[in-house]
Amino acid sequence: MGQGSVQGLRKPLLDALESAAWLPPDRSDSGAGMHAEAGVPLGPDSLRSGFKAAAALLADLKQMFRFAAEREIIEHSPIELVQKKKIGGKDTKRDRVLSGDELAALVKQLPSANLDGRTVLGLWLILATGCRIGELMGAAWADARPRQQALQVVADAQNVVQKSGAVQLGFVDLVARTWYLPTTKNQRDHTIHLSDFALHGFAELAELREGDRVTGAPLPWVFPNSPGTGPVCIKSFGKQLADRQRSADGRLMNRTRAVDALAMAGGRWTAHDLRRTASTLMSQLGISNDAINECQNHIKQGMSGVYIQDRREAEQVRAFDALGAKLAAIVSGTAPTSNIVSIKAA
Repeated sequence: MGQGSVQGLRKPLLDALESAAWLPPDRSDSGAGMHAEAGVPLGPDSLRSGFKAAAALLADLKQMFRFAAEREIIEHSPIELVQKKKIGGKDTKRDRVLSGDELAALVKQLPSANLDGRTVLGLWLILATGCRIGELMGAAWADARPRQQALQVVADAQNVVQKSGAVQLGFVDLVARTWYLPTTKNQRDHTIHLSDFALHGFAELAELREGDRVTGAPLPWVFPNSPGTGPVCIKSFGKQLADRQRSADGRLMNRTRAVDALAMAGGRWTAHDLRRTASTLMSQLGISNDAINECQNHIKQGMSGVYIQDRREAEQVRAFDALGAKLAAIVSGTAPTSNIVSIKAA
């Protein structure tokens, strides 16, 4: 195929993305667009999601055409020259952190949000441990560790269905006060120390533990799905938050009526923003960046990542305990209101 054919295929692709409201009509990077059907201006968050989806679609299409080209089904990929920047630009790093005022508003709004009890506890545990949402959903109880291989198969299968590798199996031990992840996004293990605050949250989840519908044996997952066959889908958890941050006329069919129950003045927030908020709280407590990075399981960059292999376990314990104490003070209403104000779990 020649360049003309490439351009001929590129236009229908962009037209399809535009019609699905993935791209603004002018196909620019201006950050403004209109919904294809309703003619409603798209906000920055909607456009960001659309650009991300368009980039993912382009990557999938390129992989498909390369597969065909390698097997001589076609001469070469007709979209090889289509660049990501032409369909929405490069991804920008998200830096959303919930402010003290927003956290104060959150506690008042949670009771009317009609969230599942496990979800509320999960939100607090992300703040208390700085974990990723996939790590939270992959959490299992320590007594299920002898079945680690079978549970890993379940987690892997869910990742295939979700087309991601986000769900990471880990084991919560209330006696040892640890949450151990054999492998993580960074391809290394990670142990999270459970502060009194985090321990209390997991203890409440343990009281909600259900039995298998057939055998009656306790389910291994901390956040089991409805059938009890695996962990809750990451997207399901995220949708519970997103569905409660919409405009009054933006409610989706058969979804919660509490469409704006979790809306914040600073805009849309996600579970991962709570992870970022946790590290920010640690920094405000005077914890070193090195210790925070280890608590968040970030791999050191450069030569220090090669020569410094200390995981700072003792500092991590102190950091998590300090964070837990801060959160406990927030919940009890005794924390200063200058940065983070009192929050009470729903």
